[in-house]
Amino acid sequence: MTYGCQTWTLNKQLYHKLQTSQRAMERKMLNIKLKDKIPTMEIRKKTQVTDVVQYIQRQKWRWAGHIARETGNRWTKRCTKWQPRSGRRDKGRQEARWMDDISRATGPQWQRKAQDRRKWKASTESYILQWMDKVFA
Repeated sequence: MTYGCQTWTLNKQLYHKLQTSQRAMERKMLNIKLKDKIPTMEIRKKTQVTDVVQYIQRQKWRWAGHIARETGNRWTKRCTKWQPRSGRRDKGRQEARWMDDISRATGPQWQRKAQDRRKWKASTESYILQWMDKVFA
């Protein structure tokens, strides 16, 4: 379900799809029907499964730190910094890019901040909470 999740741009629509499918899987694990009307929190306590969205955000944060600390001219680092040189952008609101929510959480110089591995790892939980607040706002 989360293969390659480090590279996803997570938006509200995808967030809700992931939540719905995770709840369905947990109900299936416990053989509970929707008709039973058992709250999600009770099901989560029984299964003791990590929330899929929090897991994805944690993986994305770790991957961003890894990319920022990379040396050399690897394609992952080049793709992160790439800017299109030609063509026009479409009208309307622009789609979120992979690093937009990371820069929103830490500022535009997030790659410099990620160089200190201990501080970057310590700020993981605050990033996840900040992202969750944004979704439910």
